[in-house]
Amino acid sequence: MFRWGVLSTAKIAREQLLPAILDSENGTLAAIASRDIGKAEALAARFGAQHAFGSYDELLASGDVDGVYIPLPTSQHVEWTLKAANAGKHVLCEKPIALDAKDIAPLIEARDRNRVLVCEAFMVFYHPQWAKVRELVADGAIGRLRHVQGAFSYYNVDPTNMRNQLDLGGGALPDIGVYPSVATRFVSGKEPVRIQATVERDEKFGTDIYSSVKADFGDFDLSFYCSTQMALRQFMVFHGDKGFIEVHGPFNAGDYEHHRIELHNQKHDQATVFRFPGTRQYRLEVETFARAAQGGKDAVFTLENSMANQKMIDAIFRAGEHDGWEYV
Repeated sequence: MFRWGVLSTAKIAREQLLPAILDSENGTLAAIASRDIGKAEALAARFGAQHAFGSYDELLASGDVDGVYIPLPTSQHVEWTLKAANAGKHVLCEKPIALDAKDIAPLIEARDRNRVLVCEAFMVFYHPQWAKVRELVADGAIGRLRHVQGAFSYYNVDPTNMRNQLDLGGGALPDIGVYPSVATRFVSGKEPVRIQATVERDEKFGTDIYSSVKADFGDFDLSFYCSTQMALRQFMVFHGDKGFIEVHGPFNAGDYEHHRIELHNQKHDQATVFRFPGTRQYRLEVETFARAAQGGKDAVFTLENSMANQKMIDAIFRAGEHDGWEYV
């Protein structure tokens, strides 16, 4: 069994990753660390972890932990991923793993030098619905892919929430704008060439709260918007000359919508529905990561993939500062 340690008692850990670890077939929750030992002890008792630590360094020094999950504020991801890798621990770090593509290079070096697995936690990468979309597009089910369209939005104006704190790495693009880019790159197997964007920031928070993006992938376009101050919505559509694929609840399947994709023909008078009932993408994520860390050949979201995706996000921010195209 892969022995997990978790750095912090963050909400996503409590609600998603810790239950997924307990539910997994090949992992066990060994330790939880918090700068507040009381919080660590309470969460360890709740989820049955053997150890509770009052500092992250104590957990990293533990011989009872094989790898760590890091759900710390975004601004601390690079620092603690490096520390964990240098401590010889495998690392699954919450997205975004960095706020600038150049900061991922040291993580790759530390991964290779310490011979550990280091991955950004994109749970969608492990959901079978996305493998099905990629398969349909590759098999020509919609003909030539011409346009991808997407959206991801929610409403959050809580000043205490890290998503609204610039110094903690908050903002819409780092939090949710990364998903349409990851999904499009995964399905198509291609990278964007150039980008146009409008990026709006909150006057009080300083974080980006709305972006409208057009990305040129060479033989197709991606257009999407994301926002932290708009009504709750998410969708993705892959449109070709012979049909289109609509992904319902593409990123939080089961919360926003049921796990399903629809393949429509050219005339939009026939549709094939693919359903994925009971899929638990966070469980698939931790199980796949654990197998890969223990020498398995399972495909994981690599740091090289993370760097390519962050280059796209970096280009969106740059494009938002001027009119015209920004090359990735």
